[in-house]
Amino acid sequence: MNTKKNILICPLEWGLGHAGRMIPLAGRLQELDHNIFFGAGDEHLTFLRKEFPGATYIEFPGFRISYSRYLPQYLTILLKSPVLVYHSVSEHFKLKKIIRDYSIDIVISDNRIGLWNKGLKSIFVSHQLRIRFPKPFRFLEFTGVLAIRWVIRKYTYCFVPDMEDEINLSGELSHGMKIPGNVRYIGILSRLWGSDLNHPAASSKHLIILSGPEPQRSIFEQAIRKLFIDHGLHAIILEGKPSQSVDKYSEGNIEVYSHPDMKTTRDLILGCDRIICRGGYTTIMELISLGKSAILVPTFGQTEQEYLAEYLSGKGWFSFVPQKELGPKIFSAQKPDKLPAGIFNRSSALLDAVLSEVLEDHH
Repeated sequence: MNTKKNILICPLEWGLGHAGRMIPLAGRLQELDHNIFFGAGDEHLTFLRKEFPGATYIEFPGFRISYSRYLPQYLTILLKSPVLVYHSVSEHFKLKKIIRDYSIDIVISDNRIGLWNKGLKSIFVSHQLRIRFPKPFRFLEFTGVLAIRWVIRKYTYCFVPDMEDEINLSGELSHGMKIPGNVRYIGILSRLWGSDLNHPAASSKHLIILSGPEPQRSIFEQAIRKLFIDHGLHAIILEGKPSQSVDKYSEGNIEVYSHPDMKTTRDLILGCDRIICRGGYTTIMELISLGKSAILVPTFGQTEQEYLAEYLSGKGWFSFVPQKELGPKIFSAQKPDKLPAGIFNRSSALLDAVLSEVLEDHH
């Protein structure tokens, strides 16, 4: 029998998606009677406190990227990589004190590369075992694969939130290559799925889901607002701003929710006929878990989102409109009519099996 463990969960702070996908994982660990600790910056902790009022919260901010207004995002990340490396080394040593102060038994790091520790079990969570390079530099992708493997080897396990078989969401990002022995596919992670789902009749309203770092997040919001205002169409916008003091407001034909709770978010997604969002992986997992498709508008120059949009639209599960082509055509974009059947039910059993292995007392 497993003893109760103190488990520290630290999400990457490049948008709320990384924190969002830790919610179902933390919830399952709580159900198994383990103590949950969250380590992050203010915005993520504000978000998580609403879902886990009984957890322990530690001020432990990660590196926060800010995207460029003009440069492709892969160049922005490349230019800031020395700062990322410095921050990762620094938080690696800060982690040691947190482990001592809170008697941590297991650390779960969602894409924060420095949060491993030789003295206990550590888990790295990522759906990218391969970093997608821009087309002119695609021949260099093997260097990214090697770098990720180097990081993964520092951890006891690597959790990939996806299915292992051919029906998967991440495609070449985590499939079609030699997989390190400590990698475990844990299925689809979605905070919105539940056995009590109601399925209201979908209205003709458009739902806009905002996500990702600034300033690209606001660029997308401004463009989509103007588009709907100019055409006089009703839209609901989910801002994803948990620190906002106003929960809901309206501006003409635009209805805005700053950060609704999970039930409201779920009902809004299920109740809208057409959804427009970025190509973030967490958003995609949540939509799939609810049996909903969307029109994906990937962040300009973010190769991961651009690949996912192409891959999933190629399967007929989502539609794809590049940001530079964002305009009236989005209202007539073909609505996909097929989604992978039963994928989320299969993934639930997969997560339980992996957690059973990880929570064994031997290291």
